[in-house]
Amino acid sequence: MKYDLKNLFDPITLPNGVSLKNRIVMAPMTTCCGYYDGTVTQELIDYYRVRSQNLGAIIVECGFVEHRGLAFPGAIGLDSDDRIEGLSHIAQAIKAQGAKAIIQIYHGGRMVDPKLIGGQSPVAPSAIAAPRPNSPTPIALSAEEVDEMIDKFGQATRRAIAAGFDGVEIHGANTYLIQQFYSPNSNQRNDKWGGNRDNRLRFPLAILAITKQMAKNYANDKFIIGYRFSPEELEVPGIRFDDTLYLLDKLAIKGLDYVHFSMGATLRPSIVDTRDPTPLIDKFIQQRSPALAKIPVIGVGNVVNKSDADQALTHGYDMVAVGRAYIAYPDWADRIKEQQTLSLSINSDQRVALHIPEPLWRFPLVDSLIRDVSNHAKKFKAGQYQETVSDDNQNEFVINVELGNDFIKNMTLQNADRLDPTTITHFNEIKDRIVTANSPYVDAISGATSQCEAFKKAVSKAMSKSNKAAILAEGGNPDEKAVDIVVIGSGGAGLAAAIQAHDDGANVMIVEKMSIIGGNTNKASAGMNAAETQFQQKLGIHDNKELFYNETLKGGKYKNHPQLLKYFVDNAPNAIEWLDEKGITLSDITTTGGMSIDRTHRPASRAAVGGFLISGLIKNINKRDIDVMLETTATEIRMENNQVVAVQIKNEEGNIQTIKTKAVIVATGGFGANPQMITHYRPDLANVVTTNHKGATGSGITLLQHIGADTVDMGEIQIHPTVEQQSAYLISESIRGGGAILVSKAGKRFVNELDTRDKVSHEIRSLPEQFAYIVFDHQVRQENKAVDEYLAHDLIVQAETIEQLAEKLAIDSHGLATTIARFNQFVTNQHDDDFNRKTALRHPINQAPYYAIQIAPGIHHTMGGVTINTHTEVLDRQQQPIKGAYAAGEVVGGVHGANRIGGNAVADIIIFGIQAGTQAAQYIKNH
Repeated sequence: MKYDLKNLFDPITLPNGVSLKNRIVMAPMTTCCGYYDGTVTQELIDYYRVRSQNLGAIIVECGFVEHRGLAFPGAIGLDSDDRIEGLSHIAQAIKAQGAKAIIQIYHGGRMVDPKLIGGQSPVAPSAIAAPRPNSPTPIALSAEEVDEMIDKFGQATRRAIAAGFDGVEIHGANTYLIQQFYSPNSNQRNDKWGGNRDNRLRFPLAILAITKQMAKNYANDKFIIGYRFSPEELEVPGIRFDDTLYLLDKLAIKGLDYVHFSMGATLRPSIVDTRDPTPLIDKFIQQRSPALAKIPVIGVGNVVNKSDADQALTHGYDMVAVGRAYIAYPDWADRIKEQQTLSLSINSDQRVALHIPEPLWRFPLVDSLIRDVSNHAKKFKAGQYQETVSDDNQNEFVINVELGNDFIKNMTLQNADRLDPTTITHFNEIKDRIVTANSPYVDAISGATSQCEAFKKAVSKAMSKSNKAAILAEGGNPDEKAVDIVVIGSGGAGLAAAIQAHDDGANVMIVEKMSIIGGNTNKASAGMNAAETQFQQKLGIHDNKELFYNETLKGGKYKNHPQLLKYFVDNAPNAIEWLDEKGITLSDITTTGGMSIDRTHRPASRAAVGGFLISGLIKNINKRDIDVMLETTATEIRMENNQVVAVQIKNEEGNIQTIKTKAVIVATGGFGANPQMITHYRPDLANVVTTNHKGATGSGITLLQHIGADTVDMGEIQIHPTVEQQSAYLISESIRGGGAILVSKAGKRFVNELDTRDKVSHEIRSLPEQFAYIVFDHQVRQENKAVDEYLAHDLIVQAETIEQLAEKLAIDSHGLATTIARFNQFVTNQHDDDFNRKTALRHPINQAPYYAIQIAPGIHHTMGGVTINTHTEVLDRQQQPIKGAYAAGEVVGGVHGANRIGGNAVADIIIFGIQAGTQAAQYIKNH
């Protein structure tokens, strides 16, 4: 049976009056990503955040209502008020882009494995085991315990409301407890909760009643209540389709906002009457009662492409829930809208880029989608290696690492009997991540970073020993290694240089002193500046390189090196293309301070550019099998006959090794995290917080100085105006570029927010309080995903009105309201009468909620560094090239002059990183 086609992207209004922006719902899927105690992890928050764009609602995986209710490991809980804060971050992450956040409430009943609940027996309506192999016999709930269970569902709803969810989905499917009460197979009670169908119906109706009561008491009439159901059971006796229609009719009469099929395919026919090919949705539409016909119905199962969704809608579904396709494609709705044809598969190197938590990556739901694209592995001598490591609190861990010939086989914690249960849980989680990734370089567990780094270090040490043993076994010398080019530093410049040099035929190795790849690039947030790009042209932005050059020169106070700046400007669009060719597309465009035109390129998702960039570059490094040595310090660049011949390195254990090489590319960043160097060149900046990662110590500058490199502009140190002082978290310039304003304690603007960083910083430091607030509304938040990060780190004050915001900030309410009203008028007139702001007058600040972050300047960028020419050759004090020495990125001086424009650093590292790779590869061919 076919019905008039509903448009997938049309809004839909639920019975309670809530409007969803379209008919797309992300289906609830088990992720196994909660902590062992049911609390929320950061990676779970991030998983939902990146999937929250351009869909009607996300239904979060089921939250168990009591400790005996979790049906799978890593489940999240709604069983305690302690869960509310963590769950609120999930709700906020989803709602940030306008999607509705709904969470399932459930109890596993007899489907719970006793191992998950401390060896206890599960509970159920009756003491009848599920008809499945090795199923435990549950304990039947007493009448009093049934009443208590209903209350637990109610309390779970209250907690969902307190956490900020827009609704709950009562999970009456998948043979869990609610379905068990309705099923004649699992419910064989002889009290009011069992027996005939109407008695078995009492429990789901009671759950709906208490859910509605909690919504009435603690939410408003817009709180969404849905019900998920499995239409049939195979068991005899069991639920049949007419039983389901009877149940749903009674629920519909009491009031629901939607019902949700739980099936493997939207058009699945009966699993009981296998001779009838009629899709159950067709029977549902034909046979449903008038009350049920008023309730929207969601279909789920095997929806990958738009044709799948459209087919479901033509059969009568009002909304479509998308499951595995949303794991593989976090931007599924956008792709479908663009008429892309998708295949349900995930490359094995895409986990981090797709924000798929490690436990979900191993779950059969996802594992079946993974395509192995890895073709490289480090060679080990198989065996066990015992390592002793410690965390920052001097807790000692003795770890056995078992290695195969080319893979990490297992890890065991030898002194587990002397450690607390939480530590053991963390170890087991990290072990699983490492073994699955076949790498020690995996994400740490939030809140246990130091322990995790210790565990990972044990594996790194074992791998190093094993690799040396394998080389020795083959008759080689592990302390002798030779490559064409050594790249020192793994930020954006180093990675770009390594990729380009490899593609130009060189054998490349990257040396990184930190334990993770990315350096300061990981912290970059705004974007990458470039003029005359294809993406500007597509958006109708008319820009030119001459204007870009002049604005950068002016921003740098005319101290920029003219030839370097010209090369920078001329090659910026080529660098954008270079990234795009490598799958790193920066197609959305905004602006930053000092620019008069939108030329700051960022991901289409409007996410922070740094993590996006590093993730993409790492993928390219992995594809090329470029060796990266982490926690390894370059201690000396060796010269013979005035040219580079080797790099001496030292690992964390102090072992020294010499790498023979023909060329070196130094891309170690600046010295913003080196207080001694900062105060040496700028005593006035002593004790100012820094936004830099702790590895930005100027070590590359020192290395190059030892071989005769000259330096320039070492006293030019930029402070960024918008830094949250307690966390040293940089608040992206794209927030101001998106339309935010800066106000003082008096609630007044005091500067052109889009002026250059040095000027804005000066004005903040000139205020009596020496700090300010960046103020914006929901429109700015929607356009800048970085705001979600700030919320997740509790950096933001939020309110529903301007007056409430002022009260929370303890600033003058009238002053703030007057300031915003005046600014809004400037936006209407497109002219800033007070400070002559000409850019980012995008829209008035008038959409609740309203946000503010207290900020002050912090050390951000060191414009000074070694001198280079446009070939990125390092110059000596006579301005002659040092043969075989190249440099790119913040380690270099002269590009930015006395002040760096926001968005120019990312351009700098990619433009000159590519050039360094090209020139170094050409040099070794000629020598």
